[in-house]
This record gives sequence, C-alpha cells and structure tokens, in this order.
Amino acid sequence: MSVALMDAVETAGFGGPDVLRMVQRPIPQWGSGEVLIRVAASGVNRPDVLQRMGRYAPPPGASDIPGLEVAGIIESGDAAVLASAGFKLGDRVCALVAGGGYAAYCVATVGQCLPVPAGLSDVEAASLPETAFTVWSNVFDRASLTRGETILIHGGSSGIGVTAIQFAKAMGANVWVTVGSDAKAQACLALGADQAINYQTHDFAEEVKRLTQGAGVDVILDMVAGSYVARNVSCLAEDGRTVIIAVQGGLQAGFDAGMVLRKRLTVSGSTLRPRSVAFKAAIAQALKREIWPLYAAGQIKPVVHAVFPAAQAAQAHALMESGQHVGKIVLTWQ
Repeated sequence: MSVALMDAVETAGFGGPDVLRMVQRPIPQWGSGEVLIRVAASGVNRPDVLQRMGRYAPPPGASDIPGLEVAGIIESGDAAVLASAGFKLGDRVCALVAGGGYAAYCVATVGQCLPVPAGLSDVEAASLPETAFTVWSNVFDRASLTRGETILIHGGSSGIGVTAIQFAKAMGANVWVTVGSDAKAQACLALGADQAINYQTHDFAEEVKRLTQGAGVDVILDMVAGSYVARNVSCLAEDGRTVIIAVQGGLQAGFDAGMVLRKRLTVSGSTLRPRSVAFKAAIAQALKREIWPLYAAGQIKPVVHAVFPAAQAAQAHALMESGQHVGKIVLTWQ
C-alpha cells in the first residue's frame, strides 16, 4: 500500500540556514487526543534556529521537523474529542506543537489548538501560538504581573516582545522595552510601550533607575540572560520578579545575591516546549478566555514582519538571525 506524502522542510545536518531543505515525508498519523491539521502557514521562531544549529533538540516523541506553531484546517481527528473541545472537522485553527510545524500537514494535541480569531488571516493566526503561550505562561502565570505594575521587556521588537507589549498593556500594566535601534524603539512605542530604551546608546539598568527615581520595575522578561541578569537584579523594585526565557547572551550569570535577599526578589526561568500537554492546555484556555476576544475586537493585533513561501525557509531563518525584523516571520504552504 502506498504511503501518502507531503512537502516538509527538514535539516540536512546541523549548520547555517542553507541546511534547510524541502523534502517529501509521510503525512503523520494522529493519535488519541490529537488532530491532523492541513497547514496553511507556519510561524518561524528563535527555537527553530537553535534546533537547526544543533542546540535545541526536540523533546522525546516529537517530530524532528522544525516548527512550533501552525495555522490551517482540521483535516481529521476523533469527532468525539473534537466536539468536547468545541471543534469539528473543517474548522480553522492555530496550534502550538512540539515539532513538525514546517510541513504541509501537522499533528497537534486538541488541547493546544485554538480557533483562529475572527478577522485574522492564516498567516496572522500562525504567528500567534508560540509567543502567546510563552508570554502568558511567563508574564502572568509565573511573574504574576498585575494592573498598575511596570514590566521591562528585553528584545521589545522580537516576536515575543511585540506580543508581550500588547498583552501587558491590555492587562493594565506600564510597559517598558529595550531595543537595539531608534527605529525599533518607535515601532514598540507605536504598539503601546510607554518607554523604549536603546541599549546601544544607554545602559538600560541605569536608565530604569533614573526614570523610576531609583525605585525600579516590578517585572522583567529576559531572553538574554548572561550579563543581563546582574543588571536586571540591580533595577528591580522590591518584591520584583525577573523571568528568563532564553539565554542569547550566555549561560553564565553572576549577580548580587545580597540584593536579592534585601529586596525580596524572585529570579526564575522556564522552557515551554517540554512541558506536559495538560500544562499547555491550561494556558490555551486562559488565552481563549482573556486574550482571544481582544484579537477578535482588534484591540491587539498580530505583528507580521515578513512572509516567505515554505521553500524559502532558509531565507526566513537568515532574516531571523539578522535581527532586522520587528515582529514575526511566517512561512506559507500552497
């Protein structure tokens, strides 16, 4: 019996963007609690780049094909399971996946699927899950950002950054960001940020202290780590919380532990990809309740910088690594 095949992007070994190649793979089979999505668009994220470089292996059981988020049509799945989650065959959905997103078909857990918000295209929907799940989990669940508090978001123009700006503003927080250029600062201010600090021209920690008269900020979302951790600690307010979600600046971080004690600070971190289905499904429900209506109402919006045909995944990765984008990069499947 012949096996049905699909187009997919795989890595031909570890290396630069040129190791990405279009191939034919068997269409994956869905199992209990899962659906098969006919993919229209796939989001590109920093973890995809790290996986391509051999620095972020897929969790056990996940596809070796890169890609953590997709949008498309539910092609097949258990009708009873779908109905219990409020879906049916043919529905437009976007989904967070542990791998396999760079493909024309992708299996997703039903609990990690969300309806495409009204008015959004497939490209826009594909740009949502990975950053939305990450921001909600870390900013609101882990760091407990509340109305009236101030959050500092490093990498404000990144996919995570533009999402965190809008979520935090929608929840009534004051939002500050760090960025690498004045143009990126303006882009973040246009999305609702209250302050944008260019780290190329200012020491962000000293600038935070100056702007707060030494009081500091309540929450920091940090994708840099390394030397940033000590500076984060220095500019947190009493009872402040910093959450590390990536280590682009290095793994080693020395900081003033005495300051952590005196100011009762919390320094924590997390990775979402290996967490349980139940953990991610709970985030999906929170997003559906708190955030998805804001997209449907146009109060917050996806920020898509560039769209590439899936065959040009290498160019998409090169753009991601250049750092010249503001918002998300998306692949499309025809």
